[in-house]
Amino acid sequence: MIVKKLRFLVSALVICLAGAFFASCGGKKVSQEVIKISISSEPDAFFPWKASSSDTKAILYNIYDSITFFDADGKIIPAVAKKWTVSEDGLTYTFDLESGIKFHDGTPLSEKDVVYTYKNLAGLDGYTITNDSMAIISSVEAPSAGVVVITLKSPSSEFVNLCATCSIVKDGATADDPIIGSGPYKFVSYDIHQKVVLEKNDDYWNKARKGKIKTVELYVMTNESATLSALSSKQIDVAQLLTPGTAKAMAANFNLINTPQNMVQILAMNNLVKPYDDVRVRKAISMAVNKKEIIEGVMDSSATELYSNFSPIMKSYYNDQLVNENPYDLEKAKALLAEAGYADGFEMTITVPSNYQAHMDTAQVIVNNLAQIGIKAKIEGIEWTTWLSRVYTQKDYETSVIAFGGKLEPSNILRRYYSTYKRNFVNYKNPAFDKAFDEAFSALTQEEQTAKYKECQKYLAEDAPAVFICDPNNAVLTQKNVKGYICYPVVFYDLSSYYFE
Repeated sequence: MIVKKLRFLVSALVICLAGAFFASCGGKKVSQEVIKISISSEPDAFFPWKASSSDTKAILYNIYDSITFFDADGKIIPAVAKKWTVSEDGLTYTFDLESGIKFHDGTPLSEKDVVYTYKNLAGLDGYTITNDSMAIISSVEAPSAGVVVITLKSPSSEFVNLCATCSIVKDGATADDPIIGSGPYKFVSYDIHQKVVLEKNDDYWNKARKGKIKTVELYVMTNESATLSALSSKQIDVAQLLTPGTAKAMAANFNLINTPQNMVQILAMNNLVKPYDDVRVRKAISMAVNKKEIIEGVMDSSATELYSNFSPIMKSYYNDQLVNENPYDLEKAKALLAEAGYADGFEMTITVPSNYQAHMDTAQVIVNNLAQIGIKAKIEGIEWTTWLSRVYTQKDYETSVIAFGGKLEPSNILRRYYSTYKRNFVNYKNPAFDKAFDEAFSALTQEEQTAKYKECQKYLAEDAPAVFICDPNNAVLTQKNVKGYICYPVVFYDLSSYYFE
């Protein structure tokens, strides 16, 4: 209740800030040619190989195409590749490309662009690898016009899924070049701390994904109360990634979308920093965090409790046998701390990206929870770009509350804990986990793959490299005349689906 009261007090204080922000961006006039959408974090890059944030990639899927793509059910569908075949040994993929696709500057997209993209992704022919999941590629070639052949080092039944999130760039393109893709929307401009502007690609090749609204303005709004104020005064049309309880309270005047989103909220612990290098300390913290209090108080009961870094939305791969691992138990948590030599507790810092209100509120609940076992925790709120640099990249932190965005393939969910993965920012290392992951990734049968990925989840639950809290629902509010919002099992702002009624 305290968290909710504070949130509404802040809302009253920032209402004038939202008005001032939009006054500098053209006032309150709403055009049917323009849709205005909030985004919760600053984009970290617009060149696909440089982007780390799931929120940024959710925008890039509109600017760039990929050889395969995904629908709202997570099913892989044709895209730039209209069809593909796989050799009997599962190593060679032959992609037949659509004809007539053009980049935003009018240049035809050809097999040369796909070859250049995948050689960079895989780090072949002298290029630096840009996507660790593509390290399984041994060669990429174009034997004829409109055909690309990709050969793998070992079989992977997930390969076409992995391709769905790999954007195709122009042959020779680098991060220093203009932002040019071939997707349904063109990049126009980016005003740091303010907005990203995209424009409909009238020549887009795929009628099913062709945009309906001419201009999209994505406003960087890191304060939820200011976002809701802007929505109420019709300065924006769509407010995304809201705290579910707040969104529900305003639902009478707007369209409310509130659905699970295949996301995993965690309290990350740096496993190389004392005392979090001791599994007993990590398990004690896991047992002291009251997940149900977070789900009911912060998420307004709009979330699913988790036990490893996997959401039950991925039902084919989800390990449902982990519910009794690290249960909420304060007495056992105290005993584990004492056994580890911390009977009197210790001090800890929870570093949180302050633009995500739900994470800040979750951290406050955790502070209160840990106080009951003698741990004195404090919250350090930092800007999103600082979090990406210091926590996610440099791994310079103790603990952090964050949410991992959903993925289409279990390998990209669990790879985050692979010992040599550069984005394993919790610094978890377990050879048994790595072995099970490798065996799952190269499995030829669905049954073997599923069993091994469930084994990976078991190791995570047992070792507690993080506190796996919940899959928070995706709460979105739109103006009544805005239609077409589609929820995906990955973070994707499908701009082409929106229209005004």
